[in-house]
Amino acid sequence: MPNHINLEEIKHTYLAKSALLKRRIIVCAGTGCVANGSRKVYEAFREQIAAKGLDVVVDLKFEAEKKNAHLLSASGCQGFCQLGPLVTIEPDGILYVKVKHSDVAEIVNDTICGNQIVDRLLYKNSKGKSCKGQDEIAFYSRQQRTVLKQCGMIDPEDIMEYISLNGYGSAKKAFEEMTPEAVCDVVLVSGLRGRGGAGFPTGRKWNLTRVQPSAKKYIICNGDEGDPGAFMDRSVMEGNPHAVVEGMMIAARAIGAEEGFVYVRAEYPLAVQRMKKAVKVATELGLLGTNVFGTSFNFSIEVLEGAGAFVCGEETAMIASIQGSRGMPAPKPPFPAVKGLFDKPTVINNVETLASVPLILQMGPEKFKSVGLPNSPGTKTFALTGHVMNTGLIEVPFGTSLREIVNNIGGGVTFANGETDPRGFKSVQIGGPSGGCLTQEHLDMPLDYDSLKSIGAMVGSGGLVVMNHDTCMVRMAKFFMEFTQNESCGKCVLCREGTKQLLAMLEDVTEGRATEDIIPLMKQLSNAVQKGSLCGLGKSAPNPVLSVLRFFEEEFRAHVVDKNCPAKECKALRKPHIDDVLCKGCGVCIKKCPVNAITGERKQVHAINEELCIKCGACIDACKLKAIA
Repeated sequence: MPNHINLEEIKHTYLAKSALLKRRIIVCAGTGCVANGSRKVYEAFREQIAAKGLDVVVDLKFEAEKKNAHLLSASGCQGFCQLGPLVTIEPDGILYVKVKHSDVAEIVNDTICGNQIVDRLLYKNSKGKSCKGQDEIAFYSRQQRTVLKQCGMIDPEDIMEYISLNGYGSAKKAFEEMTPEAVCDVVLVSGLRGRGGAGFPTGRKWNLTRVQPSAKKYIICNGDEGDPGAFMDRSVMEGNPHAVVEGMMIAARAIGAEEGFVYVRAEYPLAVQRMKKAVKVATELGLLGTNVFGTSFNFSIEVLEGAGAFVCGEETAMIASIQGSRGMPAPKPPFPAVKGLFDKPTVINNVETLASVPLILQMGPEKFKSVGLPNSPGTKTFALTGHVMNTGLIEVPFGTSLREIVNNIGGGVTFANGETDPRGFKSVQIGGPSGGCLTQEHLDMPLDYDSLKSIGAMVGSGGLVVMNHDTCMVRMAKFFMEFTQNESCGKCVLCREGTKQLLAMLEDVTEGRATEDIIPLMKQLSNAVQKGSLCGLGKSAPNPVLSVLRFFEEEFRAHVVDKNCPAKECKALRKPHIDDVLCKGCGVCIKKCPVNAITGERKQVHAINEELCIKCGACIDACKLKAIA
């Protein structure tokens, strides 16, 4: 029986009920804030508002009609992760940071009842000024949130609210007003490229699948985000899962698929829960299933959990995993667009790519293309982490400079203790284990697919790890090589054994055993792994090593030739020395030394016996005067 869903009626009813509310209190319930206690904050609001005799609504059902009530809702990630739990109060435009459940009574009393701001819970900028809301905070105001616009604001588990914001309108248009070819053409004209890392034009991928003469086709949403420090896709699935579902519906219409799969790593339990609920309620409402939007078209979605293998982020390995086999890549061609899941034509897009599609149909491809760069249109989400003042989830147009992200949105580089580092940043690792490092000479380079590729880096899924001058770049390369070596599926000899040998070489460098011939040997082996590995993950595994050798070869040579780590991070290469001027003879280092290698009278300059010293660094960490280096 045809399914006639009146989205406009749902939208009108929801907005009418919303207009009766006095305030909305939005508690961030993304993974970071939940870990810091936001669920207790939510329950405290519910209790405190009720204790004041005020009406509180936690589920804006159509039959509920309360005037001047307070809507209490949970959201996905609001972005400023390091300051969570975050609480937004609308229409006041207030953002409270680091909110504890013990703070809620004061917020309810002063803000909800008294219309006064609790200043101590506001964000303070670098000059100490209190910032009322996002418009006054550079971390937010200098972004351009498109895919993330609704994340952190709407209730991710309320399909009615998503519909009230024109949700599923693009899917309805695709099914009722457009041919599959027209849908592909719109996405192609928009210039949307895959946000998972490779940057392949999405419209071309869809067209390749659309023209295949198969009666059975599939859509796969790649939510297997495995890069260290990356949490963009997880946040979209947690904060706006219906955008992902709608994107899959449009993709299904474009290629003629009747089944779709969302592949999410099991380490993302909140994302799994919310994606499953989104699929369930969309099916119950009739948006998914048979006769979609009253057409003869059927489409269903199943959410699957992956076991956390990094290699399953690769298309063919993911297909093998969904089919019940061990997740290992297969040779290409044939590409999944021709022969994919169960040997049928298959489109695989990542979460952010699919969440962008409804926006393209809503705003039009030309408007979408007007943001960013001609070769890389639109915006990109990044997980900004590391030695930077403001860490969290950000979204900026392609072409934004590293200087803008690190210094303005990120608030500048910091030391390990959190204080601002006036020397600026040393490097940024972009694209995770498959990416490369950027240096100060790249501060004003536009971040886009082609520019990064030209210097041996890549956008990847969008991880940005900022490093200050106290970071050892050799150890950084070793960290990512350990990851890729552990995650190698072992199918290719060059990847399996090559990454193992590269890791062993890096260990030799950091432990002082390497000789000068190791640098050309590492370059040669890295190039061999790149050329001989079967899948994209193996081919990109040596990228961090090659990137560090390209931009920080002098630091590499200091380790190899001088047996010295300029950043003082490699313990085996430490040569602790006591500064005669800074040392005051306090004796703290003597107490901390585990092998009694430090001697000296009180209030006299101390000395280190290099033969006894085991280079553990305990004295360096203990000296508050920084007299030991």
